[in-house]
Amino acid sequence: MSMSTAASPSPIQVFRDPSPLRQWRRQLLLSNKSLGFVPTMGALHEGHLSLMRQAAAENTDILVSIYVNPTQFGVNEDLSSYPRTWDSDVAKLQALNAELDAQGKAGGRVSAILAPTSRVMYPSLPPSSEVDGDGSFVTITPISRRLEGASRPVFFRGVATVCMKLFNLAAADRAYFGQKDVQQTVVIKRMVKDFHIDTEVRIGATVREEDGLAMSSRNVYLGERRRAVGLVLYRALRAAEEAYASGKTRREEILGAANEVAQGVLAEQQALSPSERALYEVDYISLADPESLDELEVVDAAQGAILSGAVKMAPLEESREGEDCGLGDGQVPVRLIDNLIMKPLVS
Repeated sequence: MSMSTAASPSPIQVFRDPSPLRQWRRQLLLSNKSLGFVPTMGALHEGHLSLMRQAAAENTDILVSIYVNPTQFGVNEDLSSYPRTWDSDVAKLQALNAELDAQGKAGGRVSAILAPTSRVMYPSLPPSSEVDGDGSFVTITPISRRLEGASRPVFFRGVATVCMKLFNLAAADRAYFGQKDVQQTVVIKRMVKDFHIDTEVRIGATVREEDGLAMSSRNVYLGERRRAVGLVLYRALRAAEEAYASGKTRREEILGAANEVAQGVLAEQQALSPSERALYEVDYISLADPESLDELEVVDAAQGAILSGAVKMAPLEESREGEDCGLGDGQVPVRLIDNLIMKPLVS
């Protein structure tokens, strides 16, 4: 199965089963070509495309997976509402190839899409999202129990499991992940190291909107009001970063600056009427060691730290006539995550 347009003369192959994918990968190896792999759950945005541009600069061919992995969603999470946009995703990949062609860029193009079914990805048993559910899983502890993992106990088990499967199928030279999901990058790097996986993990910078909001497939649910208030997380992390840059190294000083912003914006919203406000709950704001993700009381200036956080945007209580409420009319809760890397101040 292949797809092509006039703007993108090179067809993009679509693989749904392991055997033809492996035959294709074998031919790349025999032709001395390199493969960059970008795993996604679809609903592609500029953050994904930036990773593909990085992969294009470093490999002759790019494989993109589009698979909404059920095992990283808890039983009460938003698997059913996660956006699925196959046609527009394929169009974006074709447009990216056309863009690279038009720029005369040397290097790779998106050559193939891996779009398996859950029966292919979980061949023995239906995938389980229960904490104690049966199945063949990869667990990376203790780091998968921290931060996001504290609120989403099966999330990183699902991420590590599906990435192990995808890495085995792709056998790529390099795999590309975004810095926005910073804990995910730490988990995947640990998995690759501990299981001797012959794929290099490459991390691309977080891609943001002009106002600083980190790009995410879930942003389509925000709408104008929640999107504006959702910037609170980025603003809080920036305040903490500025405290560190000014010489503060103690946890209460750094996170105190972030919490002041988060609590101040929430108080402002709570003072508004239901038709004007967008309420949220701060899940966590973390100051952690860059490798272990242990929470820090004092930042070592030679090591730096990871500032990260999550807020849960509540559904709108009341909407106004003609208001942009986003996909789902403002009734889908949206969990926003973000992080900033506080680099070492001394070498």
